[in-house]
Amino acid sequence: METKAHYVLIGAFTLIVGVALLAFGLWAAKYSSDRTWQEYRVVFDEAVTGLSVGSPVQYNGIAVGSITELTLAPDDPRKVIAKLRLNSTTPVKTDTRAKLAITSLTGPSIIQLSGGSPQAQALSVASKEPIPTIATTPSALQNITDVANRVVERMDELLSDDNVAKISATLANLETISGGLANREEGTQALLIEARDAARNLNSTLTTANGAIANLDKNVLRELPATLDKLDSSLSNLDSAAGNANAILGENRAAINSFANDGLAQLGPTLTELRGLIRDLRRVSDRLENNPARYLLGRDAPKEFEPK
Repeated sequence: METKAHYVLIGAFTLIVGVALLAFGLWAAKYSSDRTWQEYRVVFDEAVTGLSVGSPVQYNGIAVGSITELTLAPDDPRKVIAKLRLNSTTPVKTDTRAKLAITSLTGPSIIQLSGGSPQAQALSVASKEPIPTIATTPSALQNITDVANRVVERMDELLSDDNVAKISATLANLETISGGLANREEGTQALLIEARDAARNLNSTLTTANGAIANLDKNVLRELPATLDKLDSSLSNLDSAAGNANAILGENRAAINSFANDGLAQLGPTLTELRGLIRDLRRVSDRLENNPARYLLGRDAPKEFEPK
C-alpha cells in the first residue's frame, strides 16, 4: 500500500509541475507576443469597400501589420472602426495619418499609413486611450467617388427636361437658319460680288486722290519761295510804315499834347451847351406838335362855324 501511495504522489507532483510549466510557457509566449505587437485603431468616416479582416497595413509602402477587426461605430453607424495589429517597432507618431488605398487596379484595399515627423511624439506614449487612435485623411478612392457623384449631379441638372427642350428648340432654330442661308445663297453671292466691285472702285478713288494730293504738294512747294518773298516784302513795308508813323507822332507830339490839354478841356462845356440846345429843340418840337397855332400866333386856333 505504501508503495502505491508513493507512486500516486509522484504522479500528481509530475502532473502539477507539467501544468505549471505549460502555463509558464503560454504566459511567456503571450508576453513575448505583446511586446512584439502594438494595437491601434482607425475610425473611417467613409465606406471601406474591399477592406476585410486580415488585410495588410502598410507604412509608406512597407508592410507593418494587419487588420484584426472591422466593426461599425456603436454611436454612429456611418463610421467604421478598424483595429490594427502593428509591429511594435513601427514609428507611429501623433501626426501619422491613415487612409484607404489599393495596391493595384484589381488588387484589394489596404490601409496606408503616412506622415510622422521625427520631432513628433510616439502615439502610444501620448495617447491616454487603451488602444491609441490613428487620425485619418480622405483617400483617393473617396475623392474619386465624391467627384463622380458631383459629375453625375451636374449631368442630371444639365440634362433636365427643361434643358433638353431648350436644346431641341435651339437645334431646330439652327436648322431653320441653315435652310434659309442655303435658299439665299444666290443673293449672298451677288452681295459679295457687289462688295468686291465697291472695293475696287474705292481703291481706284484712293489712287486718284493720292495723285491729286501729290500734285498739290508739288505746286505748293514750287510756289512757296515766291510766296515767302512776297511775305518778306510785305513785312518790310509794314515795318517802314510803322517807322514813318513813329516819326510823325514824334514831330507833332507838341501839337497833340496841346490839343489833349486845351482842346479836350473846352470840349466838355461845348458838349454841355449842345446837350441843352437839343433839349430846348425837343421841347419846341413837342409844343408845335401839340398846338402849333397857339405857339405861332400866341392864341388858340379859331373854332369853325357850325350852322344850326
